[in-house]
Amino acid sequence: MTSTAPRPVRIAIIGGGQNCEHDVSLATAHAIATALPDGYEPLGLTIGRDGTWLGPDHHPLADGLAGALRLLRTCDVVFPAVHGPRGEDGTLAALCDLAQLPYVGSGVRAGALAMDKATTKLIARDLGIPVARSALATTADGTPPLPLPLVVKPVSAGSSHGVARVDTPDAYRPALAAALALDRRALVEEVLEGREIDIAVLQRADQTLITSPALEILTAGRLFDTTLKYDGTAAFRIPAPLTSQEQSTLARHATRLFRALDCAGTARFDFFLTSRGFVLNEVNTAPGLTEHSQVPKMFAAAGSPYPRLLTELIDSALATHRR
Repeated sequence: MTSTAPRPVRIAIIGGGQNCEHDVSLATAHAIATALPDGYEPLGLTIGRDGTWLGPDHHPLADGLAGALRLLRTCDVVFPAVHGPRGEDGTLAALCDLAQLPYVGSGVRAGALAMDKATTKLIARDLGIPVARSALATTADGTPPLPLPLVVKPVSAGSSHGVARVDTPDAYRPALAAALALDRRALVEEVLEGREIDIAVLQRADQTLITSPALEILTAGRLFDTTLKYDGTAAFRIPAPLTSQEQSTLARHATRLFRALDCAGTARFDFFLTSRGFVLNEVNTAPGLTEHSQVPKMFAAAGSPYPRLLTELIDSALATHRR
């Protein structure tokens, strides 16, 4: 007798990646696979640090990318979980587009634009959203282009890798060299004094946008760098204590940027609340997505637990592909 039970939705989850966020991406992929509710069947693929594709058994696929594509074609939707370059920057979205596969999250354009912090800020400035004063640097020499103190960061890297605060002239070149070790361009910015406030936007299957409660990062005056992000000492306050006008302004900035960048799925928008109002720090189109990451925490505070957030993202991806 043939079963009439509905077939599980098969989800290809791609983790790892060829960048400094490899381990964070593995954590995201594992969390997604573990949290999917009944009715979903995860199939895990991993991109090694050297670009090797590994199958669900964690062994290299004999025919590499060609073998990975064959496995991806057996799935209903792809869930890219690779943060950083060659993943979040639109690379995996392009692969899925070429293979005509539905996938969770933003497409090529949004991934490429948002990953480039300098370009993101040009778009934000055009929308009238305040950004920090900044300058681009491509060589690890010269004098600071802005008054000290300042922050140096790679233009297209994530998880705060290569980010450093510079308080003295002799610290500038080493900080710039560290940033340029991860990217051909570095962004040199003024230091912003204020509260660190994040908000997320989610695109539902019907294309409506919903915003999360705001989240405040409590760092006790420290730079929110890679160590502080992942050593367990950072504290979050959700919802962030904001006035109704501040909450409205924050949500408006985030949704306008979401649309202007052509984002899909979910994205996180990081701001500083300063004496001159909200100032954009950066946009993450593939934010950390473990249960303990900022975006799931924000939506959980609004009554959407982690598994429901994942199904919302999958439903949105399938609906977008059908359209």
